[in-house]
Parts: sequence; C-alpha cells; structure tokens
Amino acid sequence: MSTPSDLHSKPRSDAAQPLNLPSSKFTFWLVLCAMILLATNMRAPIVALGSIAPVVQEALNISETQIGWLGAVPMLTFAVGALIAPTIGKRFGLENTLIAMIALLTFGMVIRTLIPTWIGFLGGTVLLTLAIGFANTLAAPVIKQRTPNHIPLITGLFSLTMTVSAGIVAGVVLPLSEYIGWQWALGGWSFLGLFAIIIWVFLRLRLGSSNNQAAIPIPSGSSNISMWRTPFAWQIAIFMGLQSLLFYTVASFLPSIWLSKGLSAVTAGQMASVFQFMAPVAILSLTWLVNRGRPIQALAVFAAVLNVVGVLGITYLSADLAWLWSGIMGIGCSAIFTLSMMLFSLRTYTANQASELSGMAQAVGYIIAFFGPLGTGWLHEATGNWDLPLLIMLVLMIGNVAIAWMVSRPVMVDGKRI
Repeated sequence: MSTPSDLHSKPRSDAAQPLNLPSSKFTFWLVLCAMILLATNMRAPIVALGSIAPVVQEALNISETQIGWLGAVPMLTFAVGALIAPTIGKRFGLENTLIAMIALLTFGMVIRTLIPTWIGFLGGTVLLTLAIGFANTLAAPVIKQRTPNHIPLITGLFSLTMTVSAGIVAGVVLPLSEYIGWQWALGGWSFLGLFAIIIWVFLRLRLGSSNNQAAIPIPSGSSNISMWRTPFAWQIAIFMGLQSLLFYTVASFLPSIWLSKGLSAVTAGQMASVFQFMAPVAILSLTWLVNRGRPIQALAVFAAVLNVVGVLGITYLSADLAWLWSGIMGIGCSAIFTLSMMLFSLRTYTANQASELSGMAQAVGYIIAFFGPLGTGWLHEATGNWDLPLLIMLVLMIGNVAIAWMVSRPVMVDGKRI
C-alpha cells in the first residue's frame, strides 16, 4: 500500500502527480472559472496602454521618457509583488489575498480613468501592476491546493486566457477610444474585475480558506526549504527571467529591428503581431503534450532551442523569412512561460512551497527582464545598429538551453527524484 511519500517517488507520469484525492467536479469548474476571470484582468490593462500610448501622451501632455517609465513600471512592481505575495498569502489566505488584489487592480484602473494627470496615471499603473504581481505569484499555489490533479490543464488555460484577452484588448482599444474617449477605452475594462471579485468571493465562501485545508504529508526534511538557497529555485528563476527578457525586448523593438533589415514599415509591424499570435498555438500544444505524458524535459529544451533559432534567424538569416523567425520566438517564449508556471506546482510538495517558489522565481525573473529593453535600447543607441544587442541575446538564449535541461529534470524542489 502506497504511503504519502510514494506519491512523489512513483508518479504516474512527469506531468501528473496526484498529491491527494481528486477534486470534485464542482471544485474543478469553480476554480477553472475563477482562474479564467482572474486571467482576463492580468494583461489587458498593460497591453491596452501600449496600444494607445500616443493618444495618452498627447492627452496628458507628457514626454517620451514618462511614457517609457509607464512601460518599465510593470516589471518592477511585478518583482515587488512577487517578493511579498507569499508572506501575505500565507498570513491571510490565498483566496482572501487574491480578492483584495483584484479589488486593488480594479481600483487602479478606475484611478487612471478618473484622474487624467501624469501623477494619477502613474499612481493607478503602480497599484494595478502591483496587484498583478501578487496574482502572478499566487495563481500557481491556488491551482495546486484546489485542483492538484489538473495542474497542467488549468495552468495552460489560465495562460491561454491571459494571452487571448490581451490580444483582444490590444486590437480594439484604439478604435474604441475614437467612439467613447481614451479614458473609458482604458478604464472600461474594470468591469471584468468586478466579475472576478464576485466569483472569487463565491469560491471563498463555498470552499473555505486555503489556510484551513488539511496539510499534505511530505517527505522528511522537505518541509522547511528556503527557496533562496535552493539550486532548483535559482535555475527556474533564471530560466523564466531570460525568457521574459527576450519577450519584453522583442515586444519593444521587433518592428524597429525588421525595419533596419529592409522590411517595410507595414510588414515590420505585422511581424510583431505574428510574434504575439503564436502564443495560443504554443500554449495549447504544450498543455496537450504535458497532459499526454510527454517528457517535460524534452519540451523545455525544445522551447529554449526555438528561441535560439528565432534570434539566430533575426540576426544572421534571411529577412524574407521574417514571419518564420518571429513566429518561432513567439512559440518559444509562450511555451517557456507556461511551462514555468506549471513547474511551480509540479515540483513542490505543498501550496505554500508553490507560492514561495513562484514568488522567488518571478521576483528574480522580472528583475532580469527589466534590463532587457533598457539594455537593448542603450546598446542600439551607442552602436547605431542592432548587431551587438542581438548577438548578446543569442548568447543568452543558447545558455538558456542548458538551463532548460537542468530545470526540467524529474526532481522535486529539494532535489529528490520523482
């Protein structure tokens, strides 16, 4: 007869490790709906600003530098939120904390709408992105705690919803602003926050607090793990950080890079769309493959190799295949992000460990990512071309292939094999 620790030493597959009894259908669907509504709020306020930045700049009479800060603030506040979220979530409960953060996110969006000044817009952006930093971190432990046998599926749908909702908002916010004004085009999405609050309050009332759930037995010596002194935690932090560095750099400069390679302004702009639209393909494919029991290590290394091929193509290969190199990078980046979110849950024993790992990895990762657009822009300005920043990016992505192999080995956070 299996003991609790046997559940880790003899899992059914690399992707599915039943840590306790399967969740009921009601719990599964309730958590899934709550996660989908949470995800719809976590990217829309950020990408909406990027799509409407020139309009906001003119309306608020602010400089390019100030717009740049609005683009840089999210990564800093994501990191801050990730650092403190595990402690707050443990103290007040995951669900209670998320309800408060969704309310804060919604409040931040309203402030940007009702106080159309630089200070008001910056303050609202800080509040809502700090709340998103909390949500980024606490999503994984909620999934692990409530639906431990459906981690790849719910994580994949959560990531997919973030991507699709962001794409929809990015596409409609500018034309919408012409009919209802830029303030309501940005702030009107706060109604999604209200729906999310309702379902999360319902979840909290029906399922109780995560703090009151029975503890899952874990192997001796694995309960008091410091993520800051654990090799696995640093590996996944760097793995996710280098992916985020590439993602935010490409999101900022891809059209400009292709323009310098001889593409027209229209075609160069379309390459940014190709990069973004590959995300659903990557997320759906990865989720399906993990659920089918395909080795996570092979998937992680393959995703990292795709990023190498994409950067190599942009740097040295034919611009006639710009769509291919841009699409390959889009698949690689989205697959690594989703896989990292899965590993927060799959490689930890408890929801509390998942929260701490998620917080540590995302804090370090977003700090790494913060220097991507800044460093690339500075090097381009200093050298007058994209050669050096792209070469550095290529070297980093090659290094991330080795990190992908290490972080995806079949071991738990404490180094014990599974």
